Amino acid sequence: MNAIDDIPSRAEAVLVKLRPYLEIDGGGIEFVRFEEETRTAEVRFTGNCKNCPMWLMTLRAGIERFFIKEIPEIRRVEGVS
Repeated sequence: MNAIDDIPSRAEAVLVKLRPYLEIDGGGIEFVRFEEETRTAEVRFTGNCKNCPMWLMTLRAGIERFFIKEIPEIRRVEGVS
């Protein structure tokens, strides 16, 4: 298995670390997929995070930065519904 094939399990490990912070406000997050061509990870917000007006700031300033640090193959993280 190469590093690209392992991204879903590595992403889940990152989310295990991040979820407790979102759960404080009744929210959550799940990994959807990794687009190899654009090096973009897609995540879906759940619970209160889904409708929060601060979701984009949470994505860019927190989640995306943490993903890129932990998984260098990822260049960008996008929220999907």
